[in-house]
Amino acid sequence: MYKDSFATGELAADPGATLQAADGIRNSRKAALFSALVSLALLVAVAVQFDGMDFTHIVAMIPSSPLFWAVFAVWYLVGPVSEWIIYRRLWHIPVSGIGALMRKMVSNELLLGYLGEAQFYAWVRGRRQLSAAPFGAIKDVTILSALTGNVTTMAMLAVAWPLVFSGKIGLGMQSTFVSLGVVLVSSFVILLFRQKLFSLAGNELRFIAALHLVRIFAKVGLGALLWYLVLPDVSVELWLVLSTLRMLVSRLPLVPNKDVVFAGIAVVLLGHHVSVAALLAMMGGLVLVFHLVVGAGFGVADLVESSSQR
Repeated sequence: MYKDSFATGELAADPGATLQAADGIRNSRKAALFSALVSLALLVAVAVQFDGMDFTHIVAMIPSSPLFWAVFAVWYLVGPVSEWIIYRRLWHIPVSGIGALMRKMVSNELLLGYLGEAQFYAWVRGRRQLSAAPFGAIKDVTILSALTGNVTTMAMLAVAWPLVFSGKIGLGMQSTFVSLGVVLVSSFVILLFRQKLFSLAGNELRFIAALHLVRIFAKVGLGALLWYLVLPDVSVELWLVLSTLRMLVSRLPLVPNKDVVFAGIAVVLLGHHVSVAALLAMMGGLVLVFHLVVGAGFGVADLVESSSQR
């Protein structure tokens, strides 16, 4: 399209349009190169992780129930699909955007936090028809995700405070108070400078925040259901309490050995007869396997796409 317009003199009559088009092409190429580099790093991380995994142990513990796999698939896709709904509303993003958002999730998990957002930004910049200025929207979605997570953490901590204060679950009071301070201060800063931080309209921000809350509650509920399907001797209500406490522990920023702390919580609530450590190892291994498969698949696809555009 660019060559045809140039040949007919349409762009030559408008030097500004010519420079803007050329700048857009350069930015698209830079975005594609950055995305390809992240995909290459992701493939290296996948190879390293695959080399040290004990697949036999993980597979032996996985339930064969189709219901488990259906729930796990929904639980795994809740994050990318909820973000796709957000960007579909903002930019009319195509269904293929779910793949880009899955790759964003895996990049954050396997490589570096928020590197996935940078790669998703590059993916959007490589498709100029989606948004002329995607940075503001991606920034707002990311900040609101952190803010809603902080609000949920404080609500969970208020409900679970008698258990935390008892000291029976191994959650140190000093680390809890310091973590709570970090959560409160970061939330206060976001609210204080919201006029400068956010670029989207108020109704869009409210919609995004509401969808983030739905995602959090869905992850907690589906996580409890997954554990119940593995160990049905424990009531689903108790698994729901544990799933909520696990999310609370995972979101406290300065609490060390989060898995150890959660194992202590499970022992207090369930007793020693339940193999919580084995359950956590199985679920963690299963999630990692899916991350590796998704990362490898989309990493290769991105490299192929980048090479075909040269």
